[in-house]
Amino acid sequence: MTTYAGIDIGGTKCAVTIGRASARRIDIIDKKYFSTAPTAEETIELSIAELDSLFEMYPEDRTKLSAIGVSCGGPLDSHRGLILSPPNLPHWESVDIVTPFRRRFGVPVGLQNDANACALAEWQWGAGKGTRNMIFLTFGTGMGAGLIMDGRLYSGTNDNAGEVGHIRLAPSGPIGYNKAGSFEGYCSGGGIARLAQAELRERMDAGIELPDFMQPGDSLEQLSTRDIAEAARLGDPFALRIFEEVGRNLGRGLAILIDILNPEKVIIGSIYGRQRELLEPYMLEELRQEALPNSLSVCEIVPAGLGEHVGDYAALSVAKTLHGIQAELHCVGEE
Repeated sequence: MTTYAGIDIGGTKCAVTIGRASARRIDIIDKKYFSTAPTAEETIELSIAELDSLFEMYPEDRTKLSAIGVSCGGPLDSHRGLILSPPNLPHWESVDIVTPFRRRFGVPVGLQNDANACALAEWQWGAGKGTRNMIFLTFGTGMGAGLIMDGRLYSGTNDNAGEVGHIRLAPSGPIGYNKAGSFEGYCSGGGIARLAQAELRERMDAGIELPDFMQPGDSLEQLSTRDIAEAARLGDPFALRIFEEVGRNLGRGLAILIDILNPEKVIIGSIYGRQRELLEPYMLEELRQEALPNSLSVCEIVPAGLGEHVGDYAALSVAKTLHGIQAELHCVGEE
């Protein structure tokens, strides 16, 4: 049994995790959440302190620790271990996240963006087990992809592979990834809310009655994707049309990815798993119209096998992957 540690860094909260892994599975032993500190230095110090406190509770895992993985939103430089001022961490300018943990714990430390880390987790322990070519789509706050190609993570020349949210699906539409009509604009939590808000404003300007789930005095700016999903599940026609539009654009975006990358599986996280019934019929209809039949016929599209907990495993998967690479290099060196 091998122990790995994971550090998940977010804009408002962070988490440290320890897990015990065998050849085919991993068990999360414990996890601690804490608020992201005002500065990178404080957040790193707090992360180290929280991980130390976990190892005080599980000292046997400290002795078996083989690697630490860090998951964070991009952009970043995974080769140099640098976080390069992500939108949710605007003051983190070229922060070396790897060295402090390596010095403190004396084991290899790896960094990946959150989409790549989730892809690794699903590939190792979730719905992607046994595949050689798979795509993981975040479909949460934003829309990004982690790519497993030919049996290994593909991150591109400078860690920018998988930025599928930037693909333009329509000349205009909800804004996501700073682009109107983008994949992220239609297929993300913020995008779905903005799509509904824009259409409701058009109704108001035209003097058309608002849907029943909108009460007098309700603020459009406060309308959330969850509100729209609840209304759709209750059969509200407006909310159902919003999810039809999102589902169709999800299918169009997937068709592009399937035509280009020819994966055997696409795994979709967060909102897709929660709203699959609302999205899947329209997604599949668009895929049948848009994707190459031979490529679509060998591709299965499923929700995340690790469900809402995929993020818990993401940083641990980075650690496991790094440990495997280090072991391969050691074996080559012995030869």
